[in-house]
Amino acid sequence: MALFKKQLMTRTFVQFLFFGIVIYIGIAFSLFVFLIEKGLLPGFERPPGVEAFLPISALVSLKYFLFTGTINSIHPAALVLFLIICTTALLAKKGFCSWVCPVGLLSETLAKSHFSIFKKGLSLPSWLDMILRSLKYILAGFFIWSVFFTMPISVVEQFIHSPYNRFADIKMLKFFIPMSGTVLTVLLVLFVLSVIIRNFWCRYLCPYGALIGVIGFFSIGKIRRDDSHCTHCGRCERACQGQIKIREKELVQSLECTACLECIKTCPEKDAIGFTLLSGKIPLNQKTLGLSFILLFAIGISIAKLSGNWQNEISNDEYLHYGIQSSVPFISDERIDPEKMEKMMSMMKNMEAQKSRRTESLKQKDEDHAHSR
Repeated sequence: MALFKKQLMTRTFVQFLFFGIVIYIGIAFSLFVFLIEKGLLPGFERPPGVEAFLPISALVSLKYFLFTGTINSIHPAALVLFLIICTTALLAKKGFCSWVCPVGLLSETLAKSHFSIFKKGLSLPSWLDMILRSLKYILAGFFIWSVFFTMPISVVEQFIHSPYNRFADIKMLKFFIPMSGTVLTVLLVLFVLSVIIRNFWCRYLCPYGALIGVIGFFSIGKIRRDDSHCTHCGRCERACQGQIKIREKELVQSLECTACLECIKTCPEKDAIGFTLLSGKIPLNQKTLGLSFILLFAIGISIAKLSGNWQNEISNDEYLHYGIQSSVPFISDERIDPEKMEKMMSMMKNMEAQKSRRTESLKQKDEDHAHSR
């Protein structure tokens, strides 16, 4: 019984470990931006982990990497984290969603509220569920098509070095802080829908989860059921976050499987269901799988740091310049004396000159490419 409780807590521990890291990154980045907006140069580096919330930049960076073999220096951590997440999908399907993602943790928490209100749970009609599930794949397909099939490499490079992308992390923060009435309304609607319909955002709208699900189809780890030991009690299906009909399958290939292993924990039969690698040759329990997620992120980030592909090239001075250029409130702060303001304006002019030289360089590359054809 003690061992069972220990297994039961493994995924919860890993979830809250990553949740704590995300909270730390959020606080550190918010403080960084707060100081910038006050006209103060922070005495610490911006936390690169915030780039995990820049999936579009990561997709653009991936295309740039595939075409040039180079990890761009504007948001290198975005690509690094994106590749780590894709690697987790090759190991354990959509395991990132149920082991690492803070939104996944929130969705699970709201799902518990769902069952406290609807004792037996509510399910949408299968035809409606299928239509709604297609939305996240359509969204993911749109972003992939837009980046990989419609953006020439010259446009990709221009986007990477554009002011919009350079400071996309700050724009992302400002989308939520301060929160507009529209954003608050949308979040409240999603909150209510996630209570009424289990995992509403993750199941129907998350394009990141859709992409991971597709990659996870090729995962070496899968849920397998032994019909000779199965009593068809249905406990596994009631526990399944992906609402998969497990009793109808011997091998779970569904794109909705999050490798949460809840089906295994709730199964009363010892050998009826399990999570294994490589066609069932290597069994994997919760403790080993949780450790695998931690190691994948730790090793991937360590390699990025050692290779110089973790911190971006944007200096704190540039972040300060961005604040001035955006006419943030601190421009009129009494603490900024004329000498300091003159220095800032000089810095702005120098950076505008660098921007012009970069634009000219990109134009020259396009012309050279056209002539070579």
